[in-house]
Amino acid sequence: MTEQFDTRKVWFVGAGPGDKELITLKGYRVLQQAEVVIYAGSLINPELLDYCPPGAQCHDSAALNLEEIIELMENGVNAGKLVVRLQTGDLSLYGSIREQGEMLTERGIGYVSVPGVSAFLGAAAQLGVEYTVPEVSQSLIITRIEGRTPIPALEQLEAFAQHQTSMAIFLSVQRINRVAERLIEGGYPVDTPVAVVYKATWPDCQVLRGTLTTIAEQVREAGIRKTALIMVGAFLGEEYHYSKLYDAGFSHEYRKA
Repeated sequence: MTEQFDTRKVWFVGAGPGDKELITLKGYRVLQQAEVVIYAGSLINPELLDYCPPGAQCHDSAALNLEEIIELMENGVNAGKLVVRLQTGDLSLYGSIREQGEMLTERGIGYVSVPGVSAFLGAAAQLGVEYTVPEVSQSLIITRIEGRTPIPALEQLEAFAQHQTSMAIFLSVQRINRVAERLIEGGYPVDTPVAVVYKATWPDCQVLRGTLTTIAEQVREAGIRKTALIMVGAFLGEEYHYSKLYDAGFSHEYRKA
């Protein structure tokens, strides 16, 4: 029996990083029943809208302000329609769902979040790497530089760079030169490996590899100014320390414990 999704609520769905198949099964099923879809413009693969039923009203939010987006949601819910807010990647990272949810709550409308695959995961898959390499890095810092949204004083790049662990930096490629300078100022060696992944998992994905001293020029020459993730850290290098998890002796002792 096909699950019927609650039309009294707005469904926020993480669209994944780009590849239309990298949406969760639940997100796909919600789209199959969607009657009103408000999607995040060029950040969303338009092929995802093919999952919607014929006659679904699809609105590009790129030209809409917050009030207009909320009005579309409210009108759809009041009309008894299944309303979907389709946003890039995963909703929990730079998704701005909190302010949308608060405005819906003020209008007496509930909402549900369906997680998605974030771009930092898509980028790692694109490169075939893992952020957590034994004895190299066991932590990942996800951040961005300040723009229209300020950064808390304790979360500046220089402070994070002191850890010299793996980093995934969103929404910052347009200032890649300054990003690299600040990471070096904070403590990363100048030869730290860097990768810039433009439109991870999309058909036109582009990958640049370099170091903190070379990557800015590569990005400039490639003309990349948005929709790219900056990956920084020794996990991108050639130094590998493999996990003992699959070692026969270690596995035996682990099972005994």
